[in-house]
Amino acid sequence: MAYATAFAPPQMVSKTSISLNAAEMSESMPFLIRPEKLDGSMIGDVGFDPMGLTEIQVDLKYSRWAEIKHGRVCMLAIVGMLWQEYGPHWEGAAYATRDVLAAPGSVGTGVNLQILLGIGVLEMANFNAHYGDDTEPGDYGLDFGFLNNRTPEQVLFLKEAEMKHCRLAMGAFMGAFAQTILFGKLLGEVPGY
Repeated sequence: MAYATAFAPPQMVSKTSISLNAAEMSESMPFLIRPEKLDGSMIGDVGFDPMGLTEIQVDLKYSRWAEIKHGRVCMLAIVGMLWQEYGPHWEGAAYATRDVLAAPGSVGTGVNLQILLGIGVLEMANFNAHYGDDTEPGDYGLDFGFLNNRTPEQVLFLKEAEMKHCRLAMGAFMGAFAQTILFGKLLGEVPGY
């Protein structure tokens, strides 16, 4: 019986049309479904969440604050790494090292405590802004008039550009840090040469 069905003509199967709604697909990865919470209402939202972190995150506004803050820190960090390796330094043996990992140890405890105190003051001054409903993520009120006399479209463009630069800087910092750790080379040097 099983052999006979192998040579039988195929059964006619009704064809059904399967179409995906393009609005439900991720803009960043069109083969993935856009997560429900990433509805495009936040600046820089392109539906990218391949690990499903938005499903466990209660407040995406807090996550956006963290993303912008880490991105800005990484923008400063990557410039700082390049400056440490190739830029001019203060006079003195404590500031002469070009190794970005050895630099914090060479300047001493006092300098590091000043930096930590400055970061702590900034964090404490803006702690409640992360949880307020009336604040926009990343807005510390320090635009120095840069956004004045700009159209809403220009402001949106600048904010989206900042998000892209933040994400790029986070990747660049991870790569630069990994190169420094793994190969002990300066950022401009090619490992293996």
